[in-house]
Amino acid sequence: MRYFFEEYAFDTDCRELHRGADVVSIAPQVFDLLEYLIRNRERVVSKDDLIKAIWNGRSVSDAALTTRLNAARTVIGDSGEEQRFIKTLPRKGFRFVGQVREAREVAGPNPGDAPESAPAIPDKPSIAVLPFANMSGDPEQEYFADGMVEEIITALSRFKWLFVIARNSSFTFKGKAVDIKEVGRRLGVRYVLEGSVRKAAGKVRISGQLIDAITGAHIWADRFERDLTDVFALQDEVTVAVVSAVQPKLLQTEIQLATRRRPENLTAYDFFLRAVPQFYLPTREGVAETLRLARRALELDPRFGFVAALAGLCHMRNVVWGYAIDPQFERKEAIRLMRLALSIDDSDPETLACAAIISAFMVSDSEREIEMADRAVALNPNSYSAWAGRGHVYRIAGLPEEAVRSFERAIRMSPADPRQHFTFVEMGYALIELRRFDEAIVAGKKAQRQSPSFVGAYRCLASAFAHPGRDAEAREAAARVLECDPATTISAWIARSGQSNAKLLIEGLRKAGLPE
Repeated sequence: MRYFFEEYAFDTDCRELHRGADVVSIAPQVFDLLEYLIRNRERVVSKDDLIKAIWNGRSVSDAALTTRLNAARTVIGDSGEEQRFIKTLPRKGFRFVGQVREAREVAGPNPGDAPESAPAIPDKPSIAVLPFANMSGDPEQEYFADGMVEEIITALSRFKWLFVIARNSSFTFKGKAVDIKEVGRRLGVRYVLEGSVRKAAGKVRISGQLIDAITGAHIWADRFERDLTDVFALQDEVTVAVVSAVQPKLLQTEIQLATRRRPENLTAYDFFLRAVPQFYLPTREGVAETLRLARRALELDPRFGFVAALAGLCHMRNVVWGYAIDPQFERKEAIRLMRLALSIDDSDPETLACAAIISAFMVSDSEREIEMADRAVALNPNSYSAWAGRGHVYRIAGLPEEAVRSFERAIRMSPADPRQHFTFVEMGYALIELRRFDEAIVAGKKAQRQSPSFVGAYRCLASAFAHPGRDAEAREAAARVLECDPATTISAWIARSGQSNAKLLIEGLRKAGLPE
């Protein structure tokens, strides 16, 4: 039997306590005590009941009993003062008062023994979002919980690389104790997102956890607490919070799985997943390896539009970052792959965002690029890539204020994204054009901390420090630019990166002492 309360999963068969994805260390006797309290949560348990059940009736001091109770409270994040889960009733006993949901483990068939009617798991990430349990007994909260799950399903469905089970299928499990592995088999998905909602004292607490339906392993769990004010605004806020946490975690898990597969079994999607971490590296080697893996993916699946766009971005980076041996060839390849990607699927927000960036740096048709970037965020307003791409496009078009708003939205979508050093640098460039130099310095330092080898971070800092007269710091940052790219000049950088609208950025680089 598994018991769920808030972010905890208490498994009596495996004798494990999980907090989200982590296993909590728990002494055997404390486990027994907690299990007894949970099983008997409908009544007050006396001291004698506990001694009989846990110590087999042996004589136990009050101090020993108190020690075990305190240990049980500690492992589930409770305390004697708060008594959120385990309540002491003076002269009567103890009771587990937390809201609990049960899930009995069913001895189901092995995945290979699934009935013929069970759908096959797709070759891309697949997820079902189960109805969240209403832990308060308030019927109005039932509507809130269901509406929020529907919003999460809709938001996840906008990521075209995700296969998301429709609401009607997910909601067939509403109100039922479920075995997650059986849910995965019946719906044909690898991942299941489940959770609970509880209202108390004008606040709503939402707990969610992402589970691998094949292994039963917990991948992610978190708890969100918000004031209960505007129900629809609250649904939107929690949806963004959940999706911005779950979507990157899914991609990270899929990347880890792809790296463990045998080379002879790799699919186009596996090559794409292996390319993604290389794409995050701002190095010549990272660009080259991304291109190699993207080409392998396109050989296996020439209609993989987003991989074509990713390869186009790599050719663009070779030009902009000065890695190109033949800049004209790289520029033509970037444009060719951009057009190929759009011809395959011009309704995928990730592809549109990549195409808009490539066009902004390689073509410079601001009106068309803005239209593509705006369409990308309209198609998926929860996409980091779409908002970051929009920021790039608006900054290159000479509209820094709108660029900053887009970058801020991207960061909100994915607060721990491994690509943020690119976003912080671009946001720093836009802030310089708005004369918000202190904020640009903050952005540049964040980029530097995430990726100390990224020359863009030092270019941002050199200009941002130079404008307010912080000359020593500006010269130091300029020296780091030359250390990363010894042959760089301001004119060459402008020519290859299309920075003609970045007048204050360029002025700051001159003040910092970078060669003309």
